[in-house]
Parts: sequence; structure tokens; C-alpha cells
Amino acid sequence: MPIPPLVPAAPAHGASRPGEAPGPRVARDPGDPRAPLAPPRAGAHAARDTPETETDSNAVSEPHTHDPVNDQPGRRRLLDAFWPPRVSRAQLVGAVLLFALGAGLAIQVRSNTESDPLRGARQEDLVRVLDELGERTRRLEDEKHRLENSRTQLQNSNDRVQEAREQNEAKADALGVLAGTVKATGPGITLTITDPQRTVSGDVLLDTLQELRAAGAEVIQINDVRVVAGTWFNGTPPGDIVIDGTKVLPPYVFKVIGNPQDLQPALNIPGGVVKTLEKKQAGAIVTPSQEVLIDALRPANKPGYARSAPGAGNG
Repeated sequence: MPIPPLVPAAPAHGASRPGEAPGPRVARDPGDPRAPLAPPRAGAHAARDTPETETDSNAVSEPHTHDPVNDQPGRRRLLDAFWPPRVSRAQLVGAVLLFALGAGLAIQVRSNTESDPLRGARQEDLVRVLDELGERTRRLEDEKHRLENSRTQLQNSNDRVQEAREQNEAKADALGVLAGTVKATGPGITLTITDPQRTVSGDVLLDTLQELRAAGAEVIQINDVRVVAGTWFNGTPPGDIVIDGTKVLPPYVFKVIGNPQDLQPALNIPGGVVKTLEKKQAGAIVTPSQEVLIDALRPANKPGYARSAPGAGNG
């Protein structure tokens, strides 16, 4: 700290000025303004004309000049607290996600704004666009109703086609059973004819077939031959019987599908099949059953000459 220059102190009251001879002091009236100051009291210390006293006087009389406050440590601590920034991994990830979200929203808003063709359009243009949309909506509604009607018609047509297909399949199955092209099952009887003496001829088997048909037989199989509408028998010599070109040997087994309560009594009537076979020393065994399986099949031969007549019904 620099020391200010020393300034000579003012002479004390009552002291002679330099170059002035000391003289007697004259007492003056206290009320006189020209009266000199009273001498110091006894015991009071007179001021010393020393450099230290002058220095102290100057220090008191002049204001002190304060040094600037050294605030460098506080600033340093403040800078150390904020720089370099201390960021955790979670804060960094959150900042990146927020930045990405903000960028995406900005891009979306900008794209929506740029892709809107109606921005800045006039009122007349907007009215025209609304009219066109209304007309298009009406056309689409009409097209929708037309397609719904077509769908309903197709569904009805499909239902009719499906119904016709089911009816045709049922008729095909029935015709297949009658024609011998499919297997058949149902209640009926099994007639077993034993012929140890070989006395049964083809005529007897044909009579037996006719009796069964008259009693309500629907499907008949003799041994391994499926009986159909065009079945024929040959066998004049006893023991040498041919049915539809297939030779059959005893015992002759008739598998018949029909009502057992009608078929069995028809064979046992007086003068019927059973009595005729007994006269020829042949035996007949009738066994009713609720499940008779006929598995002999005939090939589906297409008629060579017969055709369906025009306008013929399917019934």
C-alpha cells in the first residue's frame, strides 16, 4: 500500500510563525472574535511535531482508498460447478429421445401442411369439392346396393345349386344302389339254400328271386353276383347254374335288403319257395337281420342305344 506524501502540519495556536519573533501574549476578551484560543489545560499533552504525528493526521484527514475485493475463488467455484457439464447416461438418453420426438413431430406437421391440397383454396373451390364428394358418395352407395343385390341373388342361386346338387347326389346314390354300382346296407334277411343232391336248377333260383322281389326286396345278392334289372339265369342241367355269365355253386346264399317282417313270411307260405325246395330234397334256412351288407358290385355300363327323351323329368 503506497504511503501518501507528508504534508506539513499547521502551526499550533499561540506558536510564533517562522520568521516572527516571539512576543508576549495579550489577554483578550473571550467575547472578542480576535481573542486567541485558550492555552491547553494542565495535564493535556501537546501535539508533537513529528513525522509520525503528521502521518497520522494525514491518514485521518484523507479518506482511505480500499483495495478491490478478490472474488476470483468464487467465480472459479461457480465455473467448476457448471463446466464441464456433468450429464448421466439416463439424462443423455432422455435428451436424445426428446430430440427425436420433437424432430418427428416437426416433420409430420410440415408434411401434413405441405400435402394438404386445400390450404389456401377459395370458398367456391371448396364448395365444388364438397359437391363432387357428395356425388361420388351417392354413386358408391348405389353401387353398394347393386352389389348387395347381386350377392343375394348369387347366394340364392348357390343355395338352389347346392340343393340341386344334393338332390342329384341322393338320386345318384339311389340309382347306384339299383344299378349295383355302389354298396348297400340295411335290414333284411339271409336265405341259405343247400343242395347236396344237385337237384336245384336255375328256374328254382329265378322263382325264389321273383318271390323276394314281390315281397318288397330292394337289393339282392346271390353268392358273389349282384342282382340287377337285367340279371338272367341259365342252368338246365341241375348243378350247373350260371348267373349273368358267372357260374355259381351250392350252397346258394341270397342276401336281401328289405323289411324282414315281409320277406320271411313270403318264403314260408304254403306252396312257396321253402316247400318247393323241400320237394327237391334241398334245405332252406332264413335268418332275419337288422344289418345286411351287400358288397358285390357291377360295372357302370353306358347304354349303347338308349337315351333320355327330351323334356323328361328327373323324378
